[in-house]
Amino acid sequence: MEFINITQENIKNEHLCCAVAGMKHAQGVETKKTWLAERIEEGHTFRKLDTRGKVFIEYTPLEKAWVPIDGDNYIFIYCLWVAGGFKGQGHGRDLLEYCITDAKRQNKSGICIISSKKKKPFLSEKKFLMKYHFKVVDTIDDEYELLALSFDDSEPAFRPNAKEQKIDSQDLTIYYGLQCPYIPDCIRQIKNYCNENDIKLSLIKVDTLKKAKNMPCIFNNWSVFYKGKFVTLHLLNESYLKKMLEQ
Repeated sequence: MEFINITQENIKNEHLCCAVAGMKHAQGVETKKTWLAERIEEGHTFRKLDTRGKVFIEYTPLEKAWVPIDGDNYIFIYCLWVAGGFKGQGHGRDLLEYCITDAKRQNKSGICIISSKKKKPFLSEKKFLMKYHFKVVDTIDDEYELLALSFDDSEPAFRPNAKEQKIDSQDLTIYYGLQCPYIPDCIRQIKNYCNENDIKLSLIKVDTLKKAKNMPCIFNNWSVFYKGKFVTLHLLNESYLKKMLEQ
């Protein structure tokens, strides 16, 4: 098996391995492909194992990354994912080393990625990244961390607005991007649950780079607020939402 990069030439025919199971994510995959096609021209890279499995890395120049992070001449990794039976075969190492080599080839100042003090779903594991000499350069609420591998001693940082972690609205409020193919189905489930249980819901689409950079919280394509406070980056389905509201 070999790795391939998604390009303008092959994007229509290649599957996106972050969502290969079932038809319920078909809409999300098409939305993702539309978003990705526009980003490729900006230097966005989506590299995956040439098989039907969740083995991929996705990264872009930080200046064009839809996250509230600033840094000069950095690469930002959105996602590094190796799942299921593909774990333990060195794929994560190969993908990260490819990114590091690519960043040096482009004469970048370094690479950064959002992680957390304790392992969380949908975020890359800090312990793995530290093996490659990534270090913590900024934090939010002593929980979420910005890790960086610097080539010239410069450091990126969360924007001040990202550290607010609060909004005026008391409603269940979800900021969501167009990048993750799981999001449309999550929104469908959340709408259904809120309608059935008379819960006030506010969905805010983050559909521009400017909006993403000015988020009032940590953001990597999805952020949830409740009663004015940031709650989680975790994608929500009906059961997870019910559990969250009951806590």
